[in-house]
Amino acid sequence: MAYLRRAAFVALSVALYGSMPSKAAEPIGQAIRIQTQVSGARGPLVVRDPVHRDERIRTSRSGLGQFVFRDGSKLAVGAGSSVVIDRFVFDDSKSVQKLTVAAAKGTFRWISGNSKHAAYEILTPAGTIGVRGTVFDFYVGGDGTTAVVLLSGAAEFCGRGGCQQLTRRCDCVVARPNGDMTRTRRVDRSTLRTLGNQQALPFLSGKQQLSPGWSGTGCGLSAAIQIRPDPPPPRAAPPTKTAPPIEKPPKPDKPSKPDKPSKPDKPSKPDKPSKPDKPSKPDKPSKPDKPSKPDKHGKPDGHKDRPSKPDRPHKPDGPRNHDHSRYDWSRSPG
Repeated sequence: MAYLRRAAFVALSVALYGSMPSKAAEPIGQAIRIQTQVSGARGPLVVRDPVHRDERIRTSRSGLGQFVFRDGSKLAVGAGSSVVIDRFVFDDSKSVQKLTVAAAKGTFRWISGNSKHAAYEILTPAGTIGVRGTVFDFYVGGDGTTAVVLLSGAAEFCGRGGCQQLTRRCDCVVARPNGDMTRTRRVDRSTLRTLGNQQALPFLSGKQQLSPGWSGTGCGLSAAIQIRPDPPPPRAAPPTKTAPPIEKPPKPDKPSKPDKPSKPDKPSKPDKPSKPDKPSKPDKPSKPDKPSKPDKHGKPDGHKDRPSKPDRPHKPDGPRNHDHSRYDWSRSPG
């Protein structure tokens, strides 16, 4: 019930103080960076313009405002956002006793200042963010769905469904006004799908750049999210007049391949030289005719005639007998 009473109080405060300026409202901070268009209760804001308590701050669809409060705490307001500094109690010691920010919609980054952690409180349609000396981003959708991503320190988110603690860098909680709430887990691309808005966390994804000293880790979203421009629509081809079809010239006949040169005749092998005729064997000397036998003479009556013997050939004279006694044997060799 206490939560519902506080939410009703915040809504009433926004309704009463958001639409009309308060002349008696004291300045609680100033703008240090304005991009595109950021407006307050008195119109567009410029750098060094003061920010007053209960003043509603709005940014255009491409706007960005960065503000520093008197205790050193900082608030970045991203594109298409609306927020009210609902309560600010300053104790004159460069710290505040109470600083309450009511975020209606949009994207934000909070950096704690010199005050006690319990002095800060951020209200959203889905619940309350308790600051524990920290840096964090938070997003509020058009239907009140809220996401908190811790970058440093610690934080607590409490709604109708209970409370979740954020203690580690890149811890994330998503909650809805009806009490539905996720468990604490690391932010990733699926968080943007749950929120239904790829632009929900522009400071983490790199869609919007903050001043030096305001930036924090991207938790991996800056590398994972790459917004590609839509491709240009294809140009319509201009109407062309129908022209008679152009006859394509016939393709020239392919040149016939030249005849392959005939292979030269292999040289005939020279005739083998004829072998010389073998010399004819000399005729064997004819054997001398055998001397014919002398005719047999008729036999004389009464007895047989004997053939006469042929004359014996005359033998040559034999060698002469030598006188061996006259030879000197002492001269013979051996």
